[in-house]
Amino acid sequence: MSVTINVIGSDRQVILDLPEPRASVLHEVVNWQLAKRRRGTAATQTRSFVTGSNRKIYPQKGTGRARHGNRKAPLFVGGGTAFGPHPRDYGYTLPKRIRALGLAMALQDRAQSGKLALVHDFGIENGKTREFLAWASSNGFDGSERTLLVTNDELCRRAARNLPWIGVLQPAGLNVYDILRYERLILDAAMIDDSELHDHDHASDNGEVEAAA
Repeated sequence: MSVTINVIGSDRQVILDLPEPRASVLHEVVNWQLAKRRRGTAATQTRSFVTGSNRKIYPQKGTGRARHGNRKAPLFVGGGTAFGPHPRDYGYTLPKRIRALGLAMALQDRAQSGKLALVHDFGIENGKTREFLAWASSNGFDGSERTLLVTNDELCRRAARNLPWIGVLQPAGLNVYDILRYERLILDAAMIDDSELHDHDHASDNGEVEAAA
């Protein structure tokens, strides 16, 4: 379904005709992104890594007790861990078509719900937060909804990043997880005109949002 969006700072309109959102595709892309972000540093010691003697604790026969080797066996307190986690990479490969489809569906979801804004020019000259607040208040952004700002304008990103309700990204970092994590989305209109969204969808797993702590 096509959606018509008025470009802020201009008298023109943009028609977005993207695939209908499907929860299964969005879920798959978000899981892939979060899997790649996992540190994978959990580690346990098996019996071979535990410090201690390898001496058999008592003879095999004649004691009436169960057979044991050394004290490093997982059965004993202070012994190794059997089948515990070890450092690993949780990332896996997701086809580029699925990544691109997920990004398009996330944008369509925001566009259909009226939460997507396209901007021609922010008019920020000094990179001051008050300048962005003035622009935001005049265009219906009052801070009641968490908003993701995606722009090439470095001064605009600098002006907005101190606000607790704003997260900022460069266009190359636009990704499905952050689109869905924020309630509203502000994009440079040039991203649609230049098809940058399609050029950068393969990098959508590496976006790092700059937001106020």
